[in-house]
Amino acid sequence: MGTRVGYANTRADKQHALVKVRGERENLEGHLTALVSEQRRIQAKLAAVARQQQGGSTRSLPAGPINPGSGQLIWPVNGPITSPFCERRAWEACHPGIDIGVPSGTPIRAAAAGKVVLTQGEASSGGYGNFTCIQHTASMSTCYAHQSNIGVSVGQSVSQGQVIGTTGCTGRCFGPHLHFEVRINGAVTNPMNYL
Repeated sequence: MGTRVGYANTRADKQHALVKVRGERENLEGHLTALVSEQRRIQAKLAAVARQQQGGSTRSLPAGPINPGSGQLIWPVNGPITSPFCERRAWEACHPGIDIGVPSGTPIRAAAAGKVVLTQGEASSGGYGNFTCIQHTASMSTCYAHQSNIGVSVGQSVSQGQVIGTTGCTGRCFGPHLHFEVRINGAVTNPMNYL
């Protein structure tokens, strides 16, 4: 009889702990949502101030030199990698690309010549924000996410190094950067193998 009572108490304690953890998680998720919203509001305000200081100009930053790397693709932007490929995150088991930290408005270059096969605005793209995908060969494509501006359209041919948009922080992001993916037959692969 004592074993059953002990088992029931242990089970009840575990259920109580689970309910408590779930409540804490919901609270933290709500807090995170509020912080992201506040961060976007501040970023928009800072962007407006920057435009005013530039005399209302919305021009982007200079593209800078092309970094060819050692692979078949050029770097789409010049900056440090802030999140590597397949980094584990709370909301995804494997980060499907690399994040390159650069200021908002940095020109994004096509990593190789190809045809634009997808452009999608923030409202319909989920966490990617504004993004563009380019088909380079029958099997290889690249995608560029969190853009502040998309500068190409579906069906357009682009050359390697051509500016296709500018960086920003649209969709699920915590600061301006470019999320860059390489896909082989539609499946993500490590971009570093091609840069």
